[in-house]
Amino acid sequence: MKTQINLVLFVLMILSGFGLTNCSKTSDPAPVVDPVLVKLATSATLGSYLTDKDGNALYYFSNDADGANNCTGSCITAWPIFNITGLTAEQLGTGLTLGDFNAISTPNGNQLTYKGWPLYYYAPAGVREMTGQTTGEAVGGVWFVAKPDYTIMLAKAQLVGKDGKNYIVSATNVYTEGVGKTTYFTDQTGRTLYEFAKDSANINKYTKADFSNNATWPIYETDKIVVPSILDKTLFSSITVFGKKQLVYKGWPMYYYGPDVDATTGKYRGKNMGVSVPVPGVWPAFLKDIPAAPHK
Repeated sequence: MKTQINLVLFVLMILSGFGLTNCSKTSDPAPVVDPVLVKLATSATLGSYLTDKDGNALYYFSNDADGANNCTGSCITAWPIFNITGLTAEQLGTGLTLGDFNAISTPNGNQLTYKGWPLYYYAPAGVREMTGQTTGEAVGGVWFVAKPDYTIMLAKAQLVGKDGKNYIVSATNVYTEGVGKTTYFTDQTGRTLYEFAKDSANINKYTKADFSNNATWPIYETDKIVVPSILDKTLFSSITVFGKKQLVYKGWPMYYYGPDVDATTGKYRGKNMGVSVPVPGVWPAFLKDIPAAPHK
């Protein structure tokens, strides 16, 4: 009898131990992993901008209007490339779309692009800025936080007219042949924006009522104003052109040039051929310091 009781107690001890061990294993909480690798942060001064998973700001470079990485030499130390291999929709935060991202190959490895603009971190003197900082904004007048909703961006590139000639622009907006980069306005995809020399303040004198000539010089249709921090937002407005909204800067209505297309890629970004059509000065690219449109 005593032997049977001891056996029962032994079995109960084993079962009790197994239960405790099993309970301990199942009660441990599984680690929570945030799958989002690219997010949007908000700044009181800059609005919404892109960050990595840790909240480090991402930037674009005005010299990259052609969609390539043009940060070379000592530039790569201060502006390391940002990349995520095999980015998926699940890895993007609210407000971001997978179709806006791509990747390019650079001498320093693959680099993620957003709406065609290569993305970078800021690391002055080789030391990355801290999480939540945007100290790289407007550095050199060519580095800006990557925003999801820019309607105006700044490109810095050589102006090459449809005539194949290189142009530079004087402080008085006069075009002459020459080699040198000019900083001019584009839309968020890097497509060049132009003014029409015959327009008056807030008056479009080119577009026909039936828009039959809109394919050659399409109006820039938006009334939204989201611009880099070095531009004065109050100098932008919009007008109504036969029922459509056209963005305006300093009274000058904004246009695209229809044939501004790369013959190989079929893309508009980085092209500025309209500056020589029909001759330089008739359709200048938009510059920050152009004179206001005349009232005439």
